[in-house]
Amino acid sequence: MSVSDKMEILLVTVPGLEELLRAEAVENGFKKPEVTYGGVTIRGYWSDVWRANLTLRGASRVLVRLGAFRVTHLAKLDQFAHEFPWEQTFNAGAHIRVEASCKKSKIYHKKAAAERFEKALVDRIGAVIDSEAELFLKIRIVKDICTISIDSSGEGLHKRGIKQALNRAPLRETLAALMLRQSGFRGKEPVIDPMCGSGTLVLEAAEIATRQLAGRARSFAFQHLNTFDPDEFQAMKERHNIGETDQHFYGFDRDRGAISRAEENAERGSVSDVTTFAERTISDLRPPSDMAGLLITNPPYGTRIGDQKKLTPLYQKLGHVAMERFKGWRVGILTNSDKLAAATGLPFKKDPLGFSHGGIRVHYYQTDPLE
Repeated sequence: MSVSDKMEILLVTVPGLEELLRAEAVENGFKKPEVTYGGVTIRGYWSDVWRANLTLRGASRVLVRLGAFRVTHLAKLDQFAHEFPWEQTFNAGAHIRVEASCKKSKIYHKKAAAERFEKALVDRIGAVIDSEAELFLKIRIVKDICTISIDSSGEGLHKRGIKQALNRAPLRETLAALMLRQSGFRGKEPVIDPMCGSGTLVLEAAEIATRQLAGRARSFAFQHLNTFDPDEFQAMKERHNIGETDQHFYGFDRDRGAISRAEENAERGSVSDVTTFAERTISDLRPPSDMAGLLITNPPYGTRIGDQKKLTPLYQKLGHVAMERFKGWRVGILTNSDKLAAATGLPFKKDPLGFSHGGIRVHYYQTDPLE
């Protein structure tokens, strides 16, 4: 058994958002991406793994399949684990975390399965088994097929290394990027978030418009593997051209502290020149220019911040202002409540996009350009 140069790579996302991530992968030049539950699979080399982590805004993490084999009892699993060519991927003495799961298989004890791999790693490459290690080996035994994968990302890819000042219940950057994509945003129009919090949607819009690399300000787990070439990775970063935009992106919030945090994040992300954050209520909201664009927001939810009945007037006011002042603009609202969405009175399209956010089932409601 050997590890092929060309590997199966899984781009992980929240279930329900796979098609959006597939479209982004195509746009970024990844060949023949295929949708699977909770992600998109591609085939490629380690350089493709680095590029996926660095460039894809909608991926939650990037898993690399190192190998797979059929196994029906622990003795054979132990043999395979000891014969696997770990040195092709890991450095001697690497700190590694191992997790196993078993489903519909003759091997059903996940702890025993994990222990076989931990011992093999120690015996073969002198690995240090560390529950806090950034290198994370995932063992999946399903219908007697054992699959070995490595999480190449480390921390989740929503952690860009830019947004350090956070508000309550922040929207993940990866979800914000896919919401913008679902809305048809490609960086060519203004964006307003009237309840911006720490600025995630506005910052993502600005970074998309200026063609910033999503992972430019962070490190990744794959940098600790012996397959990593720091010179090639640096050259990959340098080959990318940052763009300019004649658009501007706006975030408003009635919380002065939230605006300060959003401004700090914009400065850290080098997009402060194309973003404006200001303390403003929904009642004071007006289009910043004659050009129509996208009004998009992640308002408070009834199960997370406040009571739904108390939030109804806020949604009503948002819908009224949008209908009265934002003719020609598209509106997108992420919420967990059909009733709150309906309270806006906005002409939302049928079948809103549904997915889980922070363990809560939410829907992204969208309109066509308002008339």
